[in-house]
Amino acid sequence: MRPVITLLTDFGTADGYVAEMKGVLLSTVPDATLVDVTHEIAPQDVEGARLTLARLWRRFPPRTVHLVVVDPGVGSDRPALAVESDGRLLVGPDNGVLSPALLVAGARTAMLAIPPGASASFHGRDVFAPAAAVLALGRPLESLGAPATAPLIRRTPEPRRLENGALEGIVISVDHFGNAITNLIGLRPGVVEVGDTVLPVRRTYADVPAGTPLALVGSSGLIEVAVRDGSAASRFGLTRGSTIAFRTKQ
Repeated sequence: MRPVITLLTDFGTADGYVAEMKGVLLSTVPDATLVDVTHEIAPQDVEGARLTLARLWRRFPPRTVHLVVVDPGVGSDRPALAVESDGRLLVGPDNGVLSPALLVAGARTAMLAIPPGASASFHGRDVFAPAAAVLALGRPLESLGAPATAPLIRRTPEPRRLENGALEGIVISVDHFGNAITNLIGLRPGVVEVGDTVLPVRRTYADVPAGTPLALVGSSGLIEVAVRDGSAASRFGLTRGSTIAFRTKQ
């Protein structure tokens, strides 16, 4: 099977940074299959990248290498990291972006050395892409460096129970369609309260007429607030961190 390397960055595609990383990868692993997860993470949005990675990293075959570069601390003393977890390999800055893999029991790590001459502003090309290429060739994780002693781990906040028995959650991301994804595990039957609006939890978007708001359990298993053929984020002014509540239908 050809090696698979995915790329997830906040670089966009206008400036050629992604192409430079691909050039490094293909120079070392010419038969690699390169998969662009996205390069449209908001600039420096480590949390957005973490949540994106959480959805997909285990959807790929074992031995896939995930190259994740959302790195506002590039050039600083923040460590560089490689992780082996659940049969997959990940490379990126030690700023919490690799947390989904680090939280799995048995995950192993290696600290990456910054090579002499590496650009202080482009570790994606000069540090992370070369490490990803080495792993894609089948080299062991240990060949990259010593284990990390305390890698940074970010966690999604837990919902909290209110005095009235409802669960208060937060919006953790807003997708391309304006659907507001929360940290509430899919629960039905029940209703979601967005401000003064009460939304029954539906099965699918088609359960309501066009333009109608609803709540549903999305493909991630989490409750989402949506508007059929519209944007819940625009309708309700929802952004990451906005609060919503779930209560069992009486």
